[in-house]
Amino acid sequence: MVDTTKSGSRKLLGRLRDTLAGEGPAQERLDNITHLIADSMGAEVCSIYLLRDAETLELCATEGLKQESVHQTRLRIGEGLVGRVAKTAQPVNTDDAPSTKGFRFMPETGEEIFSSFLGLPIQRLGEMLGVLVVQSKEKRAFFDDDVYALEVVAMVLAEMAELGALTGEGGMTAPHQHAVMFHGTVGQEGVAEGQVWLHEPRVVVTNPVTDDPDAETERLEEAIEQLRVGVDQMLKRVNPADKDQRDVLDAYRMFANSRGWRRRMQDSISRGLSAEAAVEKEQSAARARLQSVPDAYLRERLHDLDDLSNRLLRILSGQGSETGAEMPKDPILIARSIGPGELLDYGRKLKGIVLEEGSVGGHAAIVARALAIPLIVHAERITGEALNSDHILVDGEQGVVHLRPDDSVVTAFRDKTAMATAAQLRFAGLRGQPAETTDGVNVDMYMNAGLMADLPSLESSGAEGVGLFRTELQFLTRNQMPKRSELKEIYSRVLNAAHGKRVQFRTLDIGSDKVLPYMKPNDEPNPALGWRAIRVGLDKPGVMRWQLQALIRAANGRPLTVMFPFIAQFDEFREGRDHVMRELDREAALGHPLPEKVEVGAMLEMPSLAFSPRQFFELADFISIGGNDLKQFFFAADRENERVRRRYDTLNVSFLSLIERIVERCDDANTPVSFCGEDAGRPLEAMCFVAMGLRSLSMRPASIGPVKHLLRRVNLADAKAVIDEARVSGSMSVRPAVTEYLKTLV
Repeated sequence: MVDTTKSGSRKLLGRLRDTLAGEGPAQERLDNITHLIADSMGAEVCSIYLLRDAETLELCATEGLKQESVHQTRLRIGEGLVGRVAKTAQPVNTDDAPSTKGFRFMPETGEEIFSSFLGLPIQRLGEMLGVLVVQSKEKRAFFDDDVYALEVVAMVLAEMAELGALTGEGGMTAPHQHAVMFHGTVGQEGVAEGQVWLHEPRVVVTNPVTDDPDAETERLEEAIEQLRVGVDQMLKRVNPADKDQRDVLDAYRMFANSRGWRRRMQDSISRGLSAEAAVEKEQSAARARLQSVPDAYLRERLHDLDDLSNRLLRILSGQGSETGAEMPKDPILIARSIGPGELLDYGRKLKGIVLEEGSVGGHAAIVARALAIPLIVHAERITGEALNSDHILVDGEQGVVHLRPDDSVVTAFRDKTAMATAAQLRFAGLRGQPAETTDGVNVDMYMNAGLMADLPSLESSGAEGVGLFRTELQFLTRNQMPKRSELKEIYSRVLNAAHGKRVQFRTLDIGSDKVLPYMKPNDEPNPALGWRAIRVGLDKPGVMRWQLQALIRAANGRPLTVMFPFIAQFDEFREGRDHVMRELDREAALGHPLPEKVEVGAMLEMPSLAFSPRQFFELADFISIGGNDLKQFFFAADRENERVRRRYDTLNVSFLSLIERIVERCDDANTPVSFCGEDAGRPLEAMCFVAMGLRSLSMRPASIGPVKHLLRRVNLADAKAVIDEARVSGSMSVRPAVTEYLKTLV
């Protein structure tokens, strides 16, 4: 009879640990492991399949199948029962494998004579490493105790693989040593080279097996109690009005007091796992469930459980940030996600940021842009691969991250960086020069900002003012609504730092992926098109009044420029403008000094506004084209979606025609118009916008030099003729024609 009792499991793990700790090549270890497991499980076959690349499993060791199939048999993820286990991260347990849906016959292995099949994933914290399989001729389903015992074995194999026990010829590639390239989405442009600094350092379990379950259970209980106390203390410190943070901590407390969670970890310990390994086993199960749960609320709760497990692991192991690890001098932050307040705490010490989650319009991206730090989001699985102090290159132009790069990649990257640095030095010489084309067309160059720390760039970049000051950062980085006096002080300091240059304050642009910590998030199917920006302000006028009062008081007699974001129709702008006028009347009645001059404008981010009545263009003191949103709504292409966002070109003739139409309508009403967004900072695109009639651009400070450099070399009439010819020819984009034209410039 097969012994899969708790004592039998402990014996198996003890023998497994000794086998893994022994001398010899990886192949010998793997062969010994399969023999040991088959013997202990009473099965004729035990096989280990390991991932050779992201899509391929290879049979690396077997007891019971034909030895000549080792390192010859390969399967794609999802192919056969073994591939199914790897794809779903779920066990497959059947008493009739050949008749089971998805079975793939591999004659080279000789497995056709084995009816029973039990396959389990070898994974660590959601990272798939391989598949462990046992088979027998007898037609029987393996019992739950068999499944659990093999899950524990797979867990130990995953932990030992992390420690390098299965690396070498015939085994796995050494973890965390080889070069890896990650593709993501650009959240903030720029390039950076440095060393990894993990926001939440990974915990390495060095003792996956225990000989003393009672002592490990006691350690687990003590750690859980410490965890509970910590969560209760955090709850006491949370502002009662901060409902979202309380909800998260309440979820933490619920899990920390969950008998089922505790019992499952205790059961794993009783079968021979250490306390740390038991926590990781439960955490891996939660992460596996996370991948297949469509419900947003349940996914968030599984995230909470994942975070809580990390806290418990750090308590048990003593690993993590509290151990006093010193941040390198050139840190590049790696995290699954990070809040704006935490990111601001790091400040300008960071050379770059790489996140697994996040969005190009989210909190982290806003802060990264404000701090001018290169940011890449959606770099999947990087937190599981990177280690503190790893060499890393961040290419925020291409959306690529090179972790532990080889010498050739480093050389090419440094050459590219050196060229960019040399170019910036050349551009610095243009700081005091106008952005004037060779045929005498002058373009006003403004910069985008969001923090006080941005304002010194006004002088260093040569910007003529701030074309966009994002006011949401002061709301996003706090756990409660900022006081009016605090906002007034911030806005006053911004105006002081501008030294009389124009600053266009964009009113609160929240919603979509910018949810205030103290505002209940709305579960909208398409939040980018949902309740956000001006829509929130008009529906919640108290917040708008609060901000407008702070802006008027901050001006203190100086000129004030305000613009409303995400206007879709004339009435929304008119209503927002009426709010400004009412607050001016109120401030006058209170005896407060009024701004010397007030200009109220709109961001044109939706195509509908381009077709508004003439009265809109006459009433608006200025228009700022919000290029990022306008482009995604014009092409119906989510700028977060890599499958579609690159499908459409900014220099598409239809989009340029829309820009030209907006300029014509503004000119007809004698209303100033500018273009604000990432594309304004790209020289080729900027030149085409100017050719379409724009005479004002707003961009990140570092882009002003390159754009000015090109504009000063261009004859705008010639450029416009090239664009018009491309449009008449039926070209989808003017980019090829304009690129050829630029080659003719000296």
